[in-house]
Formats: sequence, structure tokens, C-alpha cells
Amino acid sequence: MTKVASIQLSSGPNVQANLLEVGKYLEQISKTSSKLVVLPENFALMPEDDSEFLTHGETVGSGPIQDFISQQAKDHKIWIIAGTIPIKTDNPKKVTSTTFVFNEMGEVVSRYDKIHLFDVELPNSNESYNESEVFNSGNDLKVIETPIGRVGLAICYDLRFPELFRLQKESNVEILVIPSAFTEQTGKVHWETLVKARAIENLCYVVTSCQDGYHISGRQTHGNSMIVNPWGQISSRLPSGSGFIESEINLNKLNSIREKFPVLEHINLIGKK
Repeated sequence: MTKVASIQLSSGPNVQANLLEVGKYLEQISKTSSKLVVLPENFALMPEDDSEFLTHGETVGSGPIQDFISQQAKDHKIWIIAGTIPIKTDNPKKVTSTTFVFNEMGEVVSRYDKIHLFDVELPNSNESYNESEVFNSGNDLKVIETPIGRVGLAICYDLRFPELFRLQKESNVEILVIPSAFTEQTGKVHWETLVKARAIENLCYVVTSCQDGYHISGRQTHGNSMIVNPWGQISSRLPSGSGFIESEINLNKLNSIREKFPVLEHINLIGKK
């Protein structure tokens, strides 16, 4: 068995201050037995206006956010799934919302660009979001080998699209990792249900890492970072505030559940008999 850690933050518009807080928690986690750490969506920047993502956009392999996380992974000899970082595109008015995976040597071993962009108006509210104004969507699914097992990457709003995770199942995914900044209004109704559903229907662990609290933009995020086992049970949760949680990833237990309860083998039988 191995252990995974998840950090929860209430990030603001000051990149350096946010990175200092991330570093504080990574230092604490380095003294535990966790082999991999997950950071939230927008861990380094929750700006007053989304246009600031363009100002802080980095090129692949170069920039203060990437450099910081790479050095932290190397210093602490730990894998880090770095929530999201704004990455420049060929269009100066667009960036991608990108998750990089750093190994224990500080090397980037995978990149995932958020596929589903949050363009919505919340019901019974004045809140609206239009991520596509500054972000380009990604196209590629990512499932990678890590010290805790085969990890499938997704980001926040992706959680609402079960088809994405069914496609990852074809690559024998074992752990779904979902950095998030879920809104409070939707999160208090949907978050836990959606996270548990993705675990249950795919017989996977789900590790989430969230933003929590009020941000300078006026947005309120839901928190509730959680680690859920393949049977849909919450093994660790941080309801609110900044901090981190840890939990064991037991792939023997996962394989035993899949063997005894072979739901995944019963997919797409309609019309084939």
C-alpha cells in the first residue's frame, strides 16, 4: 500500500504568497509517508479578473510557478500533481488550464489541458462564468503510471462528464485525480454526489484537491477536498479551511473489489446478446 496527500487552499491574486503556502504544506507532507501530492486548481493564482491568467501565463518548461514546483518535488523527493497553471498558446489572448505531473526528480512526466470549460450561469444567482474567454480547451485524455498506481487526470468541471472517465477506464485507470475550484452554490448540492459517483461507477479511487472560501473576485469555493475509495466511501476529507489530507491507496483491495464485483466487465452488453 502507498499513501497520497491532497492540499486544500484559499488562493488569492498574489502568486508568491500562494506558492509560499504551498511550500509550507509540502514541507509538512514530506515528513509523512505519502508518495504523491495533489494541488488544487488555480493553486498559484485566483485573480480578481480572469484576464490576469494571461498576464501570468507561462511557457512550457519555463516560469516561476513551474520552476517552484519542480524544485519542491526535487527537494522533497515526492511526486506532485500541480493543480492547474496558465500556459501560453499561439493566441496571445488565450492560455490553457494545465495540470503538470512532476516526478521526484522535478521532471515533468505528463501534461493535461482541461477539456471542459466552465461557461455557465448559475440558477437563482447573479453568478456567471465564461472560462472560454481566456482559456483554450484541451483534447487529450491522460492516464499515467505513478508511485501510487495508474492515475487518470481531470480538472474540476470535467467531473460532470462521466464519458471522460469511461474512456480512461480503457487505459486501466486505478486512481482519478481531480484538482478543483468548485463553486459553493453548486458544490453544496452536487460535489460529494459527483465524486462518489465517479468512484463507484469506475471502481476507482478518487483524489480531489480543492479551493475553499471567499476569493478576491467575489467567488466562493466549496472546499471539501476528499479521497474516496472504489466502494464510494470517503476515507479522508477536509470540509473547510486550508491544510492537507492523506489516505492509503490499496490496489490489492481495488483489484479484489473488481474481481468480486465485475461491473466493469458488464459494460455495453445491451444489444450484443
